[in-house]
Amino acid sequence: MAKKSRKSVGTPATAALTAAGVAFTTHAYAHDPAAASYGEEAAEALGVAPDQVFKTLLADVDGTLTVAVVPVSGSLDLKALAAAVGGKRATMADPAAAERSTGYVLGGISPLGQRKRLRTVVDASAEGRATVCVSAGRRGLEVELSPEDLVALTGAHLAPIARG
Repeated sequence: MAKKSRKSVGTPATAALTAAGVAFTTHAYAHDPAAASYGEEAAEALGVAPDQVFKTLLADVDGTLTVAVVPVSGSLDLKALAAAVGGKRATMADPAAAERSTGYVLGGISPLGQRKRLRTVVDASAEGRATVCVSAGRRGLEVELSPEDLVALTGAHLAPIARG
């Protein structure tokens, strides 16, 4: 496994976790800018199954930015996401809007510590896992925590929004 640390490494995500008193572990790894998939790169670097590492995606659901957290081993089902939040239509968010709203750069967007709290849905496959890994707010840095804490801190709800 990658380097582990309990202390905050200075991102809004780790600051939010520390402030909430939530148990978490950070995992740093050398990010390769040429990696085809940031999530799969993280899973490989951490030595964990890709279905334990979750990616954070932003979608526009009926004009409202919505955060979707799904395993890197699959993809986001936009129709399922729209249905999960009572919407009609979902499309992937404009990358610049995603960065502006969250305060993070693409490939390092964390569901935690975002600049503006957005409606969030975590894929139901997270339920029952001991831990999941999500971006800690920058490329090459993941945070591992319980799915229950992830849901609680983001105000998310669980729904089957992933395919594959």
